[in-house]
Amino acid sequence: MLFKDQLEFVSQHIKKNKLRVFMTVLAATMGCAFLIVLASIGFGVQDMMRTEILQDQAITEIEVYEKEDGIDYEEIKNIESIGAVVQRTSIETQNLFQLDDRTIYGNALMTDFEEEKKSNLKLSEGRMPTNDKEIVVGYHFAENLWTEQERLTWEEKGGEEGDMPKGYEGSILGKEVTLSLQPYDQEELFPEQWTFTIVGVAAQPARDWIVDQNILIDNSWMDELVAAYKTNVGEIPENFLYTRTTIYTASLEHVKAVTEELKEMGYSVYSVSEQLEQLDVFFMVFKIGLIFIGTIAVLISSIGIFNTMTMAVTERTREIGVMKAIGASPKLVRRLFLMESAWIGIIGTVLAVIISYAVSFLANWVLPIVVGMALEEESIEGMALTFSLIPWQLVAIASFISIGVAMISGWRPAKKATKIDVIQALRQEL
Repeated sequence: MLFKDQLEFVSQHIKKNKLRVFMTVLAATMGCAFLIVLASIGFGVQDMMRTEILQDQAITEIEVYEKEDGIDYEEIKNIESIGAVVQRTSIETQNLFQLDDRTIYGNALMTDFEEEKKSNLKLSEGRMPTNDKEIVVGYHFAENLWTEQERLTWEEKGGEEGDMPKGYEGSILGKEVTLSLQPYDQEELFPEQWTFTIVGVAAQPARDWIVDQNILIDNSWMDELVAAYKTNVGEIPENFLYTRTTIYTASLEHVKAVTEELKEMGYSVYSVSEQLEQLDVFFMVFKIGLIFIGTIAVLISSIGIFNTMTMAVTERTREIGVMKAIGASPKLVRRLFLMESAWIGIIGTVLAVIISYAVSFLANWVLPIVVGMALEEESIEGMALTFSLIPWQLVAIASFISIGVAMISGWRPAKKATKIDVIQALRQEL
């Protein structure tokens, strides 16, 4: 029998029992769709968390913590694939910056701008400094430059976020600001003042809730600022200087290798690759669990396929006997019934994939609205919420499981059909 004739044979028998086959296909569809949609939750949540992590920090960034004998920067710079080694040092005092009649307590960080350039420090406007009198300020520096009157008025209103003054309006590029130091336990400012010119504004932070009031100053000022503190206060306290060391690799692919090499040197390090690796391990187990639960639904639907195929063999006993009498081999008989069960599995899988993508789309569209209404719309503004994600790998796994289970369900009835006795089958009454 030609393959075309085999398909025609299967098609004719399916058409004779449309309702029964339809209900069997429906069961297979529901089982496979449940598997895909359930597992898609794991893929969606993982994708959402990875996106949040990658937006929250530079993906090529590695933070290095000092060991007992400090950090050997020359040794670190010799590591292959390192693009920049950025050291930002802060001093444990209040840093008051003044522009005309406006002031702000910012976080002064002394750094090497050559290394900052190598790390591709992003600016929203302006340029990088070219001398030690030029500085880069944080994205929210200008809007938090308030006059004393604005500050008092805001405090009288209760200090609510919605009533905050607008701060300095207009461009602050090219403006001069003065820096004054004030110890945390004193009310008097140091008499020394240092004047700087703003030439760049840092890019907006990835998170809306992050307020960037940092001021990047050339590290050549460090000795002078420390000397001023010693002159006005006396003894320099322990941990007066705090340095954060961050390494930037050439690309994300090099982060893991550089991280491992730094650990071998004895440094404690943190990088986004480690966090992502831990996240991936957790979600791999989580997704396997969801797929296992979904597979149970597919196995339940296989009962319907088994019953349908068993009834098909029983109903066609005489027909099978005729086929075997005219020369049909047991292998051909088995193949015909396996093709029918496979057809049920394939149609059910195709419908399940279509339904799953529709459900996934609706979930990602409706659930953020529901969550926003429940938790206040502002709380999820700017967040990339992905509740369901269906990658092609999930479709492939679910299709393999669904069609495989359908084939297995039809195997026993198909094998039974090959053992039907020809004489007994031909004697069966029509």
